[in-house]
Amino acid sequence: MTISETPKLAPDGVRPTAAADAAVWDAAAQVTDPEIPVLTIADLGILRAAAATDDDGAIVVITPTYSGCPAMETITSDLRTALQRAGYAPVKVETVLKPAWTTDWMTQQGRHKLREYGISPPSGSAPVRDSPVKVTLSVKCPRCDSLDTRELSRFGSTACKALYQCRGCLEPFDYFKVL
Repeated sequence: MTISETPKLAPDGVRPTAAADAAVWDAAAQVTDPEIPVLTIADLGILRAAAATDDDGAIVVITPTYSGCPAMETITSDLRTALQRAGYAPVKVETVLKPAWTTDWMTQQGRHKLREYGISPPSGSAPVRDSPVKVTLSVKCPRCDSLDTRELSRFGSTACKALYQCRGCLEPFDYFKVL
């Protein structure tokens, strides 16, 4: 593969099986999300493909959580740095918008990390986009596990999160919305 080619998107962001490509994936998978630093881009499911090139370089394909995500510039820069430190040059980072990212791509480990960090992970699967977005009736508090919570604001610290408050422990918390 050359640096001008795009690797085939793996289904569900699966780590490649070829050793050279898997090494690129492993280096890229260590990059963290700048907005939620306990999550890697692999945890989030935005790392879609990775491949080594014939000229000792690397190509990585990422999909933003939403098309206007302000973290993508930082993630791209961090990917270039991580791959160059791992010995790859040149490095190409390609952003693809289709298929659109969904919370279904988050790993179980990523969901667990969110909860430990104090953000309630998305519950359920993303709705089919040909109908209205389903509203979650209850969101579990990441601190005390109570389902007696209420939405304070549809948008939290970032557009992909909503602000909730637990009626059990009275603590506010972010909920990572199902997208």
